[in-house]
Amino acid sequence: MEKIVLEAKKREVIGKKVKTLRREGKIPAVMYGHKFNALPIELDAHSTTQALRKISESTIVNISLDGKEHAALIRDRQIDFIKGNILHLDFQVVSLTEKIRTNVRIELVGEAPAVEEFNALVVSGLTEVEVEALPQDLPEGISVDVSVLDEIGKAIYVKDLPAIDKVEILTDPEELIAITSAVKEESIEEPTEELAVEEGNEPEVIERGKREEGSEEE
Repeated sequence: MEKIVLEAKKREVIGKKVKTLRREGKIPAVMYGHKFNALPIELDAHSTTQALRKISESTIVNISLDGKEHAALIRDRQIDFIKGNILHLDFQVVSLTEKIRTNVRIELVGEAPAVEEFNALVVSGLTEVEVEALPQDLPEGISVDVSVLDEIGKAIYVKDLPAIDKVEILTDPEELIAITSAVKEESIEEPTEELAVEEGNEPEVIERGKREEGSEEE
């Protein structure tokens, strides 16, 4: 993957005043981690949003600060879910010579034969797993081929994930990744005449008819 470099500046503005930064097209952020004291920084909103659009939390980004690059992982993103803007970012500075633990996303690929043959539904379980590796060896994601799901009730577990060189998966091997389930068809039945009587509809009509007959006799 292409190297991602984010240009950053030390941030003097903190607290509620960061709203001013956002109006100026900046994203407030913080860096912390391996032999690195927590430091408030600011980033260009447009270029940062474009760079981070498709990366995961297991992707290494390089933050250029005062002429020096720091390898880091995104640990938290605060998003304005109405406008879709990034409000704040947390970066964990990492050492490229020491293993770290992080989560890697699971991506289901392919087609499950049970869907077409048995009208089954593929139900996903975990969407990510915890792994340990050197930062540069972390996979962006793990693809899981669901074409092995050829029967209803067939499942894929963490223990079935493909081995990844230099990466140890820490999540419980028995955790579910995906399973095929039968689809239940629900039908809506028309109310029967007996049900209508129980609901009090028919007796009301009969009683009204009797009153009308009585009034005619008068």
